[in-house]
Amino acid sequence: MRHASLAVLILGIINTSGFAADKAKIVFISGTPSHGPMAHEHRAGNTILADALNESGLDVEAVLVPHYGYPMDKSVLDNAATIVIFCTGHRGHVLNPHLDEFDALMKKGTGVVMIHWATEAEKGRPGEKFLEWMGGFCDLDWSVNPHWAPRFTNLPVHPITNGVREFSVDDEWYYHMRFVKDMKGVTPILTDMPPPETLRRPDGSRSGNPAVRKAVANGEKQHVAWAYERPVGGRGFGFTGAHNHESWQNENFRKVVLNAILWTANVDVPKDGCPSPAVSDARLQENVDDKKPRKKKNVETAK
Repeated sequence: MRHASLAVLILGIINTSGFAADKAKIVFISGTPSHGPMAHEHRAGNTILADALNESGLDVEAVLVPHYGYPMDKSVLDNAATIVIFCTGHRGHVLNPHLDEFDALMKKGTGVVMIHWATEAEKGRPGEKFLEWMGGFCDLDWSVNPHWAPRFTNLPVHPITNGVREFSVDDEWYYHMRFVKDMKGVTPILTDMPPPETLRRPDGSRSGNPAVRKAVANGEKQHVAWAYERPVGGRGFGFTGAHNHESWQNENFRKVVLNAILWTANVDVPKDGCPSPAVSDARLQENVDDKKPRKKKNVETAK
């Protein structure tokens, strides 16, 4: 059975003029299905986040675009405080055909949050824009995509970490991101030192390269979630976890992303963080895409 509030979110799309002026509008874009069941659950993950925001009692109103991909009715993006994107990355990214119009929104100060594969941009203009919008991106032949269980301790003092306790979640955490020069405007949020086994695969577009091997050998901690304040105004947040749909059941994992959405929307983050109900096993299964199990790919190229 579909979660009841999904219908409310879709109705919000139909009448976008009905938003209260005092509420920050948060728009969620979900990419087409990829991977097997319970992995890269773009729509279901976005729905969990949107429902939590709408039930938080805060001055926000979350809207889930009711179809896969970039909004067909682009008016839904009008007056958005921030836009959350959870989708396939690189050549399949929903923003690739819409860079100019999305850039116009970013130049107006609209926030952006990109989750997991959505952080991966093609080299060239897409990557350049991602740097402008959120200060960093996952870059092929530079970044890597291992599954590992970092321990997030010594969290920085930042609104995004309000109410977040030290935690660890086993997921596909990309690292060795491509960041803006000198990390100017970037605040690392989740950081850890990857163990050597995260680079056990041979070099490849996502598995390893000389630069990342040198960084890990030198003991350089890696940032897997970061906040960015644009010099021209506006905020961005990149979050590389959420390959595994079950990761949303971890309260701290979920709270980091919810807090970041509020922060990019210029909404004050509560001292204890954005409230959200526990995600039960039954809730986790709601709104998942109808997928067939996928055959295993070569471990170097698998996404």
